[in-house]
Amino acid sequence: MEEKIELSGREQRKVLFRLLSYTKPHKRMITWAFLLLLLTTIGDIILPILVKIFIDDYLQPGKLEFKPLLFLGSTYMTIQIVKSVLLFFQQVKFQEIALYIIQQLRIDIFSKVQALGLKYFDKTPAGSIVSRVTNDTEAIKEMFVTVISTFIQSGFLLTGIFITMFILNVKLAFFCVIIVPILIFVIVLYRKMSSKFYLDMRERLSQLNAKLSESLQGMSIIQVFRQEKRLRKEFGNINEKHYDAGMKNIKIDGLLLRPAIDLIYIFALIIVLSYFGITSLTYSIQIGVIYAFINYLDRVFEPVNQMMMRLSLFQQSIVAGSRVFKLLDEQQLAPCQNEEQPQSIAEGKIEFKNISFSYDGKRDVLKNISFTANPGETVALVGHTGSGKSSIINLMMRFYEFERGDILIDGQSIRDFSKNGLRKKMGLVLQDPFLFYGTVKDNIRLHNSHMTDRVVEEAARFVQAHTFIERLDDGYDHKVVERGSTFSSGQRQLIAFARTIAANPKILVLDEATANIDTETEEAIQTALANMRKGRTTIAIAHRLSTIQDAELILVLHKGEIVERGTHQELLAHGGLYHKMFLLQNGAAERLEDVVN
Repeated sequence: MEEKIELSGREQRKVLFRLLSYTKPHKRMITWAFLLLLLTTIGDIILPILVKIFIDDYLQPGKLEFKPLLFLGSTYMTIQIVKSVLLFFQQVKFQEIALYIIQQLRIDIFSKVQALGLKYFDKTPAGSIVSRVTNDTEAIKEMFVTVISTFIQSGFLLTGIFITMFILNVKLAFFCVIIVPILIFVIVLYRKMSSKFYLDMRERLSQLNAKLSESLQGMSIIQVFRQEKRLRKEFGNINEKHYDAGMKNIKIDGLLLRPAIDLIYIFALIIVLSYFGITSLTYSIQIGVIYAFINYLDRVFEPVNQMMMRLSLFQQSIVAGSRVFKLLDEQQLAPCQNEEQPQSIAEGKIEFKNISFSYDGKRDVLKNISFTANPGETVALVGHTGSGKSSIINLMMRFYEFERGDILIDGQSIRDFSKNGLRKKMGLVLQDPFLFYGTVKDNIRLHNSHMTDRVVEEAARFVQAHTFIERLDDGYDHKVVERGSTFSSGQRQLIAFARTIAANPKILVLDEATANIDTETEEAIQTALANMRKGRTTIAIAHRLSTIQDAELILVLHKGEIVERGTHQELLAHGGLYHKMFLLQNGAAERLEDVVN
């Protein structure tokens, strides 16, 4: 569940200014857009003046002058046409600016996600992150497309209208100014009430995405264990809360947008008409002035209505922006490396010195771990589930930061290597390999343009993957769908092996890499691994002890501590935990063999 975000007025202004900072690279385009907006606004202000002149000066019996009327009519039509053309270019400019900004914002978010440590992903649902990159940035786009232009245009228009009103009739203009504080009060009240509901809606939408993502990834388990009803119920509950938040916001919109503003408009109209009605008893009044005031009054409330309508989009954008910036400000980054160090791993000697580590800062999963893997040696990690095997690999691969002890490679702290220098010479093969969308060749090469097709094929041959790849449609150009779901587990593992070998690492890390490979394939892989380990330091997690009997050093872990260490024969002779695990596995194998026979 995501942490709920509360936004005060100060925090909303902070988010707004930060969003506006993305406009800095586009100052020239924004200047043009606002210039076009100003010209269209001037056109809106001039048009009622032309009609007022026509009514007061020319709409009289016996005073039909053709040339002035032709000039007024042609001027009116010209302004309308030019205004329409300028409005088109203005909207295109604002759309273009918005798309540029959102493009940059999405790049920033994606880059940030790439830089986050695995600790962040351990506690944050993938759907929530996807929602921030897609839905939230799309909501922000609306602010730059419509909200800002509407607010600026409305500001220009209101300023121009009130100036014109004071020119036409100072006393009546002062009466009309009375409505401004009332409008401001309604706007502030709406902003304060709607922000809470929009925040709730964005959070519920994020939860919907997270639940949908979880359901899609675990669809096979859901169907096998008949969990469809439970998932539908959970999804329905979240959807119901999203609906409730949406309905609360609709009620606020229905009360404070059109109805409230229209009521204030009627009140202002009554003031104007009453003023002219009372004045007409004493003085003659100009019909054109009445028309202009009523027209301007209507034009005052139309931009106010537009701003109120856009205020809902503004609130969505601010809430979405706060969620995006919360991700951009996330401090759980991947462990830092010394990027000024150009050297990379040369020999591959690994030393763990008194390493203790905790994921949550409370309970240690590793306790005082110390061992050495000399160049070319294989160190195997064995132990029951939760003993700390994967944590050792996670620290060595720099997926997590450690605070106590140190890890040395070639006598130098692992922190002192640059990220590229460290990862370039370390190869990792997981128990559940990940394949990217693309081709088999792309998955082995990982889009390394310097790696030739010959190197790719040699790597595949080395791990015994070439035979099955050649049988595929299009061979190495065979299409790989998402996560390689059309391949068997063993085939995915072989491709992952080929990917690792092609990179020619100095240190090889195997997380039960042969677990998903059948016995026949495993024998071929073991032969390939024996050749591959020559000249490379290998750290291997193994559940099947038969796969690591030739390791130079076997570490037996229990509850985060190394309880036994030695070669296979030494540990068997010791008669400890390793000996019991070996007997248990061999006994199970013998019983299975008896059943088969």
